[in-house]
Amino acid sequence: MGQPQQSDGAETKAGAAGSAATAGARTRAEGAPAGPAPGAAKPSLRVGMVGYAFMGAAHSQGWRTAGRVFDLPLDPELTAICGRDRAAVRAAAGRHGWASAETGWHALVERDDIDLVDICTPGDSHAEIALAALAAGKHVLCEKPLANTVEEAESMTRAAETAYRSGQLTMVGFNYRRVPATALARRMVAEGRLGALRHVRVTYLQDWLVDPEFPLTWRLRREQAGAGSLGDLGAHIVDLAQHLAGERLAGVSALTETFVRQRPLPGGATSGLSAVSAAGTGTVTVDDAALFTGRFASGALASFEATRYATGRKNALRIELNGEHGSLAFDLERLNELSYHDGREPGTHAGFRRILVTEPDHPYLDAWWPPGHGLGYEHTFVHQARDLVHAIAEGRRPDPSFADGLQVQRVLAAVEESAEKNSVYTPIAA
Repeated sequence: MGQPQQSDGAETKAGAAGSAATAGARTRAEGAPAGPAPGAAKPSLRVGMVGYAFMGAAHSQGWRTAGRVFDLPLDPELTAICGRDRAAVRAAAGRHGWASAETGWHALVERDDIDLVDICTPGDSHAEIALAALAAGKHVLCEKPLANTVEEAESMTRAAETAYRSGQLTMVGFNYRRVPATALARRMVAEGRLGALRHVRVTYLQDWLVDPEFPLTWRLRREQAGAGSLGDLGAHIVDLAQHLAGERLAGVSALTETFVRQRPLPGGATSGLSAVSAAGTGTVTVDDAALFTGRFASGALASFEATRYATGRKNALRIELNGEHGSLAFDLERLNELSYHDGREPGTHAGFRRILVTEPDHPYLDAWWPPGHGLGYEHTFVHQARDLVHAIAEGRRPDPSFADGLQVQRVLAAVEESAEKNSVYTPIAA
């Protein structure tokens, strides 16, 4: 059950690497066969997750559900979850189905009963946790953006390459690749439906910072988040644009702005994108909005806008691709739909048409509901878990890799450099 997510250019490694990767997923019973007979217990993939807030809940949903929907070669086990607040992490473990809880990530990484470490923390800890997990022989899934700096992302990618030779696999959590409609769009572009690409335009608009009294949470502090809307939203749309186009950006010209520079200090824990204020104020050290143009290696032009100040827009990600033969458009707020225009049809009846992406031969959907019964945001994390489990079982590189995450980080760095230099065109570092 379940179509595999196609990985353009994904490398495979036969023999020792594949065996080593699968060996990381231990069987429940000592001496159980690698390929269980029908009805026998599957080998397990024992997951340890660091972080339990917004992304922790989303990833938990993915791990908990993937094996119940798709016929996976390994059985994901929610072995341990980690967080600094003992009471809160224990509550999260019970709520999301984790077997145990840790209050220190070092302890989780060092556990012998963990095969994969899933990192759902703010960006300032991604590199440290990932490097330790790889050194301990674990597979690693890391939320986007990969790191807070290019240097950190480079060190993570080098470590991932070294670990790959021992059968350890790494992946970045760009979940919007796993919407069935965007996966279908990628397939259509790869099939040549659009012909040579001319334009890509992407916006990702939210409004949760419009209130100037919203407190100074970690997402507004550069030392923790790395960047503001650029890293939070911009990382998603840069990855999605490059993924759908099938090529990389060569350079950018950018503007960024911070509209409210002083905010109330937070009082207590945050929940998702909600928080309460305490006494005193602090300085916002990240961007509130980023606007940039870019050029792909082929010469196609791109425009990007990421903001958390678009009043009335809650999670509005929209992408359109225009090519010599046709166009595609996707809107996250209508995530079961893809708009397609075939420019080779006669003008008398040509135009954009809606593709309802719910058919069993659409990506991922043969495992879900009958045609016309749509999916939602949380299903992208189920698909993410599904794809990673298959990659581990097959001993091949997951997609997107740490190298893909590093390349996105280099784009974000070029955007910041361009904005600092009054929008001068800035090539993307190789």
